Amino acid sequence: MTLTDQASQIRAGEELDADAVDRYLKSHIEGLQGSPKIRQFPGGASNLTYLIAYPEQEFVLRRPPFGVKAKSAHDMGREYRIISQLKDGFPYCPKAYVHCTDESVLGCEFYVMERVNGVILRADLPAELGLDEASTRELCKSFIDKFVDLHNVDYAACGLGDLGKPEGYVERQIEGWISRYNKAITPDAPNWEPVMAWLREKMPADHHKPGLVHNDYRFDNVILDPDNPMQIIGVLDWEMTTIGDPLMDLGNTLAYWIQADDPAPVQAMRRQPSHAPGMLTRQEFADYYAERAGIEINNLDYYYTYGLFRLAGIVQQIYYRYYHGQTQDQRFAAFIGMNKLLEQMSLQVIDQSTL
Repeated sequence: MTLTDQASQIRAGEELDADAVDRYLKSHIEGLQGSPKIRQFPGGASNLTYLIAYPEQEFVLRRPPFGVKAKSAHDMGREYRIISQLKDGFPYCPKAYVHCTDESVLGCEFYVMERVNGVILRADLPAELGLDEASTRELCKSFIDKFVDLHNVDYAACGLGDLGKPEGYVERQIEGWISRYNKAITPDAPNWEPVMAWLREKMPADHHKPGLVHNDYRFDNVILDPDNPMQIIGVLDWEMTTIGDPLMDLGNTLAYWIQADDPAPVQAMRRQPSHAPGMLTRQEFADYYAERAGIEINNLDYYYTYGLFRLAGIVQQIYYRYYHGQTQDQRFAAFIGMNKLLEQMSLQVIDQSTL
């Protein structure tokens, strides 16, 4: 068994034209020889990720999902620009090679970046890593350290000062996700109205120090050094990155962070080993983040609830595509149940909150 992340067979309906990919890359990247083998990386409920393997060099290709989509939600040029310019300030971005705007090549825009060989943690910690409880705790802290480092990047110096508007960020996120959720609602979806009302009522001011917001920072979006799994060597999936309130980004990450004592239905949603012995709880995660960032967080319930609601919005947008036959991916059939569970989790946080 290899510990490095492996691509596998391409899902039905998501195949690429290998000849078209080969012609395009050889016309834009010098020195490529032979024919590429194309496989697909697991995951990818939004943009799709493929391994393009030549005999002597490997690349990763990112493209939007098949079917009807809003270009603004799958902006290949924006994602390409972010990783191209951010690398000087945050050296964990993969090297970007080329952005194709000619939709006649694959029927969509796409971009190609380097393949960073390493370990990506998914649902469980591989026993082969040999991490004990203390090592797992240090890995968790390293994960949070990189998160704080990202939020402290001088984005203006990287030429990304126009990436987003920090003023009014919290309100735009709340109103934006309420609007997006309502537009994606299906007859079987919960309405989330009590949560929406609470998020509006308890809305905090924007954080005094805006930063780069990754919007999808999870263990399955970071790459570990296969020779030293305590070391993070890459961060992936920059499609939703903007400038805004870093505490809202913390809420996003905590929404994915399922801890060991969460009930079984919540555990069923887990996509990363945040439950493993040694991993911090959500409160410990937030406390360590605050310590490293040199701040106080007095309203964590708000940011966590926002994260849960935003995650439900993403889940519902994907489920909407499945419900209306825009994708046949059977993974998405269960997303309506996930949405309902996220609503119940949010209501429980609100019921116990002192805000």
